[in-house]
Amino acid sequence: MLASVMLFFILMSCNQDHDPGKDEQAIRDIILQMTEGFNKHDAKAATQMYTSNADFVNVRGDKYTGAEEIQQKLAAILSTRAKEATLKTLNTTIRFVNPELAIAHVSNELSGLVDSAGLKLPSHQELSIRVFIKEKGNWRVTAFHNTMIRPF
Repeated sequence: MLASVMLFFILMSCNQDHDPGKDEQAIRDIILQMTEGFNKHDAKAATQMYTSNADFVNVRGDKYTGAEEIQQKLAAILSTRAKEATLKTLNTTIRFVNPELAIAHVSNELSGLVDSAGLKLPSHQELSIRVFIKEKGNWRVTAFHNTMIRPF
Protein backbone atom coordinates (compact mmCIF):
# COMPACT_ATOMS: atom_id res chain seq x y z
CA MET A 1 0.00 0.00 0.00
CA LEU A 2 2.79 2.40 0.91
CA ALA A 3 4.47 1.69 -2.43
CA SER A 4 1.23 2.54 -4.27
CA VAL A 5 0.86 5.82 -2.40
CA MET A 6 4.50 6.73 -3.08
CA LEU A 7 4.10 5.89 -6.78
CA PHE A 8 0.99 8.08 -6.92
CA PHE A 9 2.84 11.08 -5.48
CA ILE A 10 5.87 10.53 -7.73
CA LEU A 11 3.64 10.46 -10.81
CA MET A 12 1.73 13.52 -9.67
CA SER A 13 4.92 15.49 -9.06
CA CYS A 14 6.25 14.64 -12.54
CA ASN A 15 3.23 16.30 -14.15
CA GLN A 16 2.80 19.25 -11.79
CA ASP A 17 3.73 21.81 -14.42
CA HIS A 18 1.42 20.33 -17.07
CA ASP A 19 -1.61 22.50 -17.43
CA PRO A 20 -3.23 21.44 -20.74
CA GLY A 21 -4.97 24.77 -21.29
CA LYS A 22 -1.86 26.79 -20.50
CA ASP A 23 0.36 24.50 -22.58
CA GLU A 24 -1.99 24.65 -25.56
CA GLN A 25 -2.05 28.45 -25.40
CA ALA A 26 1.75 28.54 -25.21
CA ILE A 27 1.97 26.41 -28.36
CA ARG A 28 -0.63 28.56 -30.15
CA ASP A 29 1.42 31.63 -29.21
CA ILE A 30 4.54 30.07 -30.73
CA ILE A 31 2.66 29.23 -33.92
CA LEU A 32 1.51 32.85 -34.08
CA GLN A 33 5.12 34.04 -33.57
CA MET A 34 6.24 31.80 -36.44
CA THR A 35 3.55 33.23 -38.74
CA GLU A 36 4.22 36.84 -37.71
CA GLY A 37 7.96 36.34 -38.24
CA PHE A 38 7.31 34.96 -41.72
CA ASN A 39 4.95 37.82 -42.57
CA LYS A 40 7.56 40.37 -41.42
CA HIS A 41 10.15 38.50 -43.51
CA ASP A 42 12.19 38.07 -40.34
CA ALA A 43 13.81 34.64 -40.46
CA LYS A 44 15.21 34.94 -36.94
CA ALA A 45 11.79 35.71 -35.43
CA ALA A 46 10.20 32.91 -37.46
CA THR A 47 12.74 30.29 -36.34
CA GLN A 48 13.83 31.22 -32.81
CA MET A 49 11.58 28.50 -31.39
CA TYR A 50 13.37 25.59 -33.10
CA THR A 51 15.58 23.21 -31.15
CA SER A 52 19.25 23.00 -32.04
CA ASN A 53 18.65 19.59 -33.66
CA ALA A 54 15.24 20.29 -35.21
CA ASP A 55 14.26 18.82 -38.58
CA PHE A 56 12.47 20.98 -41.13
CA VAL A 57 10.96 19.78 -44.42
CA ASN A 58 9.42 22.39 -46.70
CA VAL A 59 6.66 21.96 -49.25
CA ARG A 60 9.26 21.29 -51.97
CA GLY A 61 10.76 18.41 -49.99
CA ASP A 62 13.97 20.22 -49.00
CA LYS A 63 15.21 19.06 -45.58
CA TYR A 64 17.17 21.24 -43.16
CA THR A 65 18.56 20.27 -39.78
CA GLY A 66 19.14 22.48 -36.78
CA ALA A 67 17.87 25.93 -35.87
CA GLU A 68 20.82 27.67 -37.51
CA GLU A 69 20.41 26.00 -40.91
CA ILE A 70 16.63 26.44 -40.81
CA GLN A 71 17.06 30.16 -40.14
CA GLN A 72 19.64 30.55 -42.93
CA LYS A 73 17.52 28.74 -45.51
CA LEU A 74 14.35 30.63 -44.55
CA ALA A 75 16.25 33.94 -44.76
CA ALA A 76 17.31 33.06 -48.31
CA ILE A 77 13.72 32.22 -49.29
CA LEU A 78 12.32 35.37 -47.67
CA SER A 79 14.78 37.54 -49.57
CA THR A 80 14.00 35.99 -52.97
CA ARG A 81 10.88 34.09 -54.01
CA ALA A 82 8.96 34.89 -50.80
CA LYS A 83 10.02 38.53 -50.60
CA GLU A 84 6.38 39.67 -50.68
CA ALA A 85 4.76 36.48 -49.44
CA THR A 86 2.27 36.34 -46.59
CA LEU A 87 0.79 33.53 -44.53
CA LYS A 88 -2.73 33.45 -43.16
CA THR A 89 -3.49 30.75 -40.60
CA LEU A 90 -6.78 29.01 -41.35
CA ASN A 91 -6.92 26.28 -38.70
CA THR A 92 -4.81 24.83 -35.89
CA THR A 93 -5.32 21.62 -33.94
CA ILE A 94 -3.06 20.46 -31.13
CA ARG A 95 -2.84 17.00 -29.60
CA PHE A 96 -0.72 16.16 -26.55
CA VAL A 97 1.05 12.81 -26.81
CA ASN A 98 2.25 13.28 -23.24
CA PRO A 99 2.82 16.32 -20.99
CA GLU A 100 6.09 17.16 -22.78
CA LEU A 101 5.26 16.24 -26.38
CA ALA A 102 2.59 17.74 -28.65
CA ILE A 103 1.70 17.56 -32.33
CA ALA A 104 0.13 20.54 -34.06
CA HIS A 105 -1.54 20.50 -37.47
CA VAL A 106 -1.62 24.00 -38.94
CA SER A 107 -3.29 24.94 -42.20
CA ASN A 108 -2.28 28.20 -43.87
CA GLU A 109 -2.95 30.10 -47.04
CA LEU A 110 0.27 31.30 -48.66
CA SER A 111 0.16 34.15 -51.15
CA GLY A 112 2.70 36.40 -52.85
CA LEU A 113 5.27 33.80 -53.93
CA VAL A 114 7.05 34.28 -57.25
CA ASP A 115 8.61 31.70 -59.54
CA SER A 116 12.22 31.72 -60.79
CA ALA A 117 11.24 34.17 -63.57
CA GLY A 118 9.70 36.57 -61.05
CA LEU A 119 6.10 35.83 -62.03
CA LYS A 120 3.60 35.84 -59.19
CA LEU A 121 2.24 32.39 -58.35
CA PRO A 122 -1.39 31.80 -57.33
CA SER A 123 -2.18 31.53 -53.64
CA HIS A 124 -2.40 28.02 -52.27
CA GLN A 125 -3.13 26.24 -49.00
CA GLU A 126 -0.57 24.30 -47.02
CA LEU A 127 -0.77 21.93 -44.06
CA SER A 128 2.15 21.62 -41.67
CA ILE A 129 2.78 19.12 -38.93
CA ARG A 130 4.80 20.62 -36.09
CA VAL A 131 6.19 18.52 -33.28
CA PHE A 132 6.68 20.41 -30.02
CA ILE A 133 8.71 19.31 -27.02
CA LYS A 134 8.81 20.93 -23.62
CA GLU A 135 12.38 21.70 -22.54
CA LYS A 136 13.01 23.24 -19.13
CA GLY A 137 9.40 24.44 -18.99
CA ASN A 138 9.40 25.99 -22.49
CA TRP A 139 7.78 24.63 -25.64
CA ARG A 140 10.08 24.31 -28.67
CA VAL A 141 9.65 23.02 -32.23
CA THR A 142 11.71 19.90 -32.87
CA ALA A 143 10.19 18.89 -36.23
CA PHE A 144 8.25 20.67 -38.97
CA HIS A 145 6.92 19.15 -42.20
CA ASN A 146 4.91 21.11 -44.74
CA THR A 147 2.79 19.95 -47.68
CA MET A 148 0.39 21.54 -50.14
CA ILE A 149 -3.31 20.84 -49.68
CA ARG A 150 -4.76 19.31 -52.84
CA PRO A 151 -2.07 20.57 -55.25
CA PHE A 152 -3.68 18.75 -58.18
